[in-house]
Amino acid sequence: MLHPNDAIGRIGTESAFEVLARAKRLEAQGRSIINLGIGQPDFPTPAHIVDAAVKALHDGHHGYTPANGIPELRDAVAADVQRRLAVEVDPGRVLIVPGGKVTMFFAVLMLGQPGVEILYPDPGFPIYASVIAFSGATGVPVPLLERNRFGFSAEDVLSRITPATRLIILNSPANPTGGVSERAEVDKLVAGLRRHPDVAILSDEIYGQMLYDDRAHVSLLQYPELGDRLILLDGWSKTYAMTGWRLGYAIWPTALIEAATRLAINCHSCVNAAAQYAGIAALTGSQKPVADMVAAFAERRRVVVDELNAIPRVSCVEPGGAFYAFPNISGTGLAAKDLEVKLLEEAGVATIAGTSFGGHGEGYLRLSYANSIENIREATARIRTWLETRDAA
Repeated sequence: MLHPNDAIGRIGTESAFEVLARAKRLEAQGRSIINLGIGQPDFPTPAHIVDAAVKALHDGHHGYTPANGIPELRDAVAADVQRRLAVEVDPGRVLIVPGGKVTMFFAVLMLGQPGVEILYPDPGFPIYASVIAFSGATGVPVPLLERNRFGFSAEDVLSRITPATRLIILNSPANPTGGVSERAEVDKLVAGLRRHPDVAILSDEIYGQMLYDDRAHVSLLQYPELGDRLILLDGWSKTYAMTGWRLGYAIWPTALIEAATRLAINCHSCVNAAAQYAGIAALTGSQKPVADMVAAFAERRRVVVDELNAIPRVSCVEPGGAFYAFPNISGTGLAAKDLEVKLLEEAGVATIAGTSFGGHGEGYLRLSYANSIENIREATARIRTWLETRDAA
């Protein structure tokens, strides 16, 4: 009999991929399925980015690259941060990685162990809780509430810090809620963290360029007092419709960048060369495709919120960022997971139960509006019809 490490049994999963697999099986059976479950842009990667990767291959970039990323890409990341956030970053603190999850793993493995506490958002990206459990640390969920439009409360976060706290994970704009943390709350949190100098922060800002209603992104990089303990997570997947390219980056504190690079060497050696040249083109080329995509998401957001709020016993606050709606379905009398299953199998609509993102997600569903307006309208019409038919039965 095999005897794997006990920690393997503590690893969770990401339900969006499980729902995607079930949806694909139903489609293979001839069913009509509208997928509002998976969280990826439905736009193609812009042509100039693809062309840069093709050129890199033709130019002979086929070998290993430095473990922390090619210098040209790390320089481009630093320049992009300066352009967008007016923050100067040493490219030596930039680590190029194959996707955002790698930074989550590295940060938690570096700071989490038995006896340690790590705060994370709930509802939040499920990999946070999964990796915390794997590390042996104790996860402390920070509730994100609908009455706060799913932004965090600085007072609540600070109240959960104990002598055992080593890391706080923040995510704005947020998955799964689309919530955006207000600058006033971020200011309060940063001020309160002065009393806890040994607590590190992992700020997941992968949706930082997907904001609506003229909101400005509030990055924790803009608070220099956090510089020696802030790990920033970002990348290309969402902003540039490059989910399959597996390309992300982190900006690490000077004291941790060498350790993070060693983890990269042990884990994946380096990121593939062609994708890195594509990443340079994304950051240095035209940003119009990004603006066009966000404008399309803004219109879809309006449609999905209006359509959801027209369904009896369903309500939905307007998300401030990302491309997710998080409607309150508690009025239906169904548990979130039950409704997820029934909508997929009986109505042909793939959604994700709020409980897939933590205990505080009960009573909610996540809908990705990275789909056409036509499909969004059809999906919400199917949901409404299914609920009305159930009520009439």
